[in-house]
Amino acid sequence: MAITKEKKAELVKKFGKDEKDSGNSKVQIAILTEEINELTEHLKVHIHDYHSKRGLQKKVGKRRSLLDYLKENDVVGYRELIKELNIRK
Repeated sequence: MAITKEKKAELVKKFGKDEKDSGNSKVQIAILTEEINELTEHLKVHIHDYHSKRGLQKKVGKRRSLLDYLKENDVVGYRELIKELNIRK
């Protein structure tokens, strides 16, 4: 269920300043979005997997707080990121 190393490296390369910039809030949001999408698909099949459901809710909350931080500090980057990742706001 976790994303692969290759997919994570691709997201870091795409949204970070370089290949090792995994701490950037945009990169963290992109990784969390990918994990959220995978967990959502998993929960469509396994409806009663409550442990994964709780993990999904925690990831959504973490992404929400990172998005709020990004919105405070870089409004233009925030708007570009939610448009590129298809996040509703």
